[in-house]
Amino acid sequence: MISVSIIGYGNVGQQLAHSFHSSENANLVQVYNRSQILPSSLPSELFINDLGQLKPADIYIISVSDRSVVEIASKLPFTDRLVVHTAGSLVFDALPDTNRRGVFYPLQTFSRSKSVDFSGLPVFVEAENEADIALLESAAKALKARVFEIDTNQRKALHVSAVFACNFSNHMYKIADDICKANNIPFDALHPLILETAQKIMSLSPSEAQTGPAIRRDEPTISAHLDFINDASKKELYELLTRSIQNG
Repeated sequence: MISVSIIGYGNVGQQLAHSFHSSENANLVQVYNRSQILPSSLPSELFINDLGQLKPADIYIISVSDRSVVEIASKLPFTDRLVVHTAGSLVFDALPDTNRRGVFYPLQTFSRSKSVDFSGLPVFVEAENEADIALLESAAKALKARVFEIDTNQRKALHVSAVFACNFSNHMYKIADDICKANNIPFDALHPLILETAQKIMSLSPSEAQTGPAIRRDEPTISAHLDFINDASKKELYELLTRSIQNG
């Protein structure tokens, strides 16, 4: 059984902690959080707010903001243990070399208010030697996740792709919601369209699934939309995305 400690209890750390704790093939040793949060769904004795209290574990997963990873890693009170981070774009050797280093990167959007099922979720791992890769694979498999070994450049490309596919698309939903609210239209009227758009790319490539006035080069409709949009930044964004679609 793989033993894991989670360092950080933000969106990702919370989901990892709960999933490892519920796994039959993993032992959640501890959860470090600067302010000692004691949620009722995890035993209070698992939580510490002093890095000096960390017990031995097979893997220490640092799950804090990218800018805090190196600071936290440099304060760990031990050496020659496997320490990994969950950041998409941070190189693994940014971690101090006093410990064995690696990455445990689950590709998903995480929110405190919504539980994530790791079953079938892709987890991308990287480490300095095959033995540590095997430990990270065991941790991913304990969550019933799909595990992939990739290098730093591939992970950076994956993270950029994820920002376009998730963060930017969600911002488009936010803009659509703003427009709906301003015109007294329920946003959930768009839910079937959003779901169908997402489901289509399960069987079609994104280029094959593209529809709308931009790909049709329907200039009268595009002009009408631009006339309707009053906000200058949203108008500029509409024009930019239209050109991007048309340029392929």
